Amino acid sequence: MPDTLPDTRPARVLLLGGTSEIGLAILAALRAPAGTEVLLAGRDEQRLAAAGKALPYEVRTLPFDATQPDGHPALIDGVFRDGPVGLVISAAGVLIPQEELDRDPVRAGQLVQANFTGHVTTVLAAAERMRGQGHGTIVILSSIAAVRPRKANFVYGAAKAGLDAFGRGLADAMHGTGVRVILVRPGFVIGRMTAGMPPAPMSSTPEQVGAAVAAAIGRGAATVWVPGSLRIMAVALRLIPRPLWRRIRR
Repeated sequence: MPDTLPDTRPARVLLLGGTSEIGLAILAALRAPAGTEVLLAGRDEQRLAAAGKALPYEVRTLPFDATQPDGHPALIDGVFRDGPVGLVISAAGVLIPQEELDRDPVRAGQLVQANFTGHVTTVLAAAERMRGQGHGTIVILSSIAAVRPRKANFVYGAAKAGLDAFGRGLADAMHGTGVRVILVRPGFVIGRMTAGMPPAPMSSTPEQVGAAVAAAIGRGAATVWVPGSLRIMAVALRLIPRPLWRRIRR
């Protein structure tokens, strides 16, 4: 399995969710030339700048809020106006405990905007620009939570389920245009977003997800499960009777 990008290295890369641990791990695993221009788009300028200094590329930062869709078309227009983009990584997202969302439905809606709606508005715009340039790869970070939302985090799971369906539909829509869509479905990822939570079975790290995605870009895969054994677990999850499913706490 290749772990580099010998012939498919993009000249320009856009990371939506520019401080995402997984997104940054993908960039690190690409092993692209030092002259590659990387655009980190996110809300926290200081964290974006710090993340950029840790990357071996030419980095620019851009203001981006996944929950503010009115600004997304202008963001994408500006990025592509400066030249073709070879790779877009859509990695924005938040994880909020379900009990907090139960008490605050507005916050639940904001989670859906960050984990689903914001991906739709940015990725659709980017996909159309890539269709026009005739090439490009879009990486969308889904989750094992998309397979069957659980009561312990059903709002998050619902958002990821919508994103997963969007990614699959977009891949079909882009077929034959020169634009590839890679859907990434990691399990529990040990990192900043899950800090304080006990790891679930078949957990992974951002670095493991990043390496798997970089390899998938190199070999032309359309779907990435991390770890790979999650593909089998996903089938099993769908077969659990609902009364038993309700008893699962996490």
